[in-house]
Amino acid sequence: MILTRGARITGAVLCAVLAAVVAGWIVRDLRAVGDPLALLRYWAGYMDGWPRELPATLQSDPVLLVVYVIALIAALRSSVAASALVTTGLVTLLLRLPGVWTIGSSWMDGRFSDELRTRALVGTFVTLAAGLALVITGAAGRRQPEDSYEPRPTRPGRGAGVTAFLVLGASGAVMIAWEVRQLFTLPDQVYPGWFIGGEALTLGLTATPPGWSSVALGAVCLVVAWAALLRAVHSRPLGMTAAGFLLVAGGCGIARALHHGWLEHFGEVPTEQKFVILTSFLLACAGATALLVLARGGSENTEGQGQGYGGYGYPQGGATGYGYPRGGAPGYGYPQGGAPGQGYPQGGAPGYGYPQSGGGGTPPPPASPPPGW
Repeated sequence: MILTRGARITGAVLCAVLAAVVAGWIVRDLRAVGDPLALLRYWAGYMDGWPRELPATLQSDPVLLVVYVIALIAALRSSVAASALVTTGLVTLLLRLPGVWTIGSSWMDGRFSDELRTRALVGTFVTLAAGLALVITGAAGRRQPEDSYEPRPTRPGRGAGVTAFLVLGASGAVMIAWEVRQLFTLPDQVYPGWFIGGEALTLGLTATPPGWSSVALGAVCLVVAWAALLRAVHSRPLGMTAAGFLLVAGGCGIARALHHGWLEHFGEVPTEQKFVILTSFLLACAGATALLVLARGGSENTEGQGQGYGGYGYPQGGATGYGYPRGGAPGYGYPQGGAPGQGYPQGGAPGYGYPQSGGGGTPPPPASPPPGW
């Protein structure tokens, strides 16, 4: 199934709207902070050098901006446009849904102006509507290819699927395990707000609560790991999106460890902090690996295809040995019909779910959980 021309244009417009909203908030923070490097340090979660005015965005926002731009291009040109649009819509809904109740909460009073909060709430509803429209467009705008020359959606190769299953599955399991650990380490008055937002947390205006984002990313990684093992078409765009968040989250964790000297004195840091640092390396390596293997072009999905060309360019019913052989004829590949179907909760990271100290200054570092998205 491929997207109709109207669905491609609609998806591209929706992606442009989402990109414009995110870019607008990033520009607002750049103007408010005044120093791009200070905003980058805040996004990375450094414990020192907080901006005097609390930014509204976090490290997930520039990643989302890149996702929207890539999805816009994919909507117009890619054979996996339908999966890319649905993936982008689902990720948008997951990350922006908490804004419905956090932006207007009483514990946000005094942190941001009423005008800014109103703009953020309106932007949240626009974003959620656009995300839902992307899911509907990608799901309802599909059609059967009209001729054998139209490009079919591509599924990951067998090696790429196994590799993505291993690295994304391991990352998802580790992130979920850290959130289970939070149940025993966070104070009772902080734990609920870790997932739904609360007064005890320093949370950006458009940011997702750290526990929510970490569990969401971990769950997505586990789902896409299984889909990649089955070589599902949607595992490529969904896996690349999750891998991008993992790479950035892990990279920020490594940057924090270098900045605060934790790597230089690795033997002296507490045991749990050592595992946090190692988790950052795991997420960064897993994200980079998954991006590399899933970005490569896979084999064409020919399910439901009658006559025409198989995955390697040979006419179906023609040359056997490569591609899809006829009937039950022996060869290399699969029988005709196609291949089988298919928190950033970095403790100590100020500005993103970090428990506030009573005085409102730079808070002391608690035990650190690993990054999320």
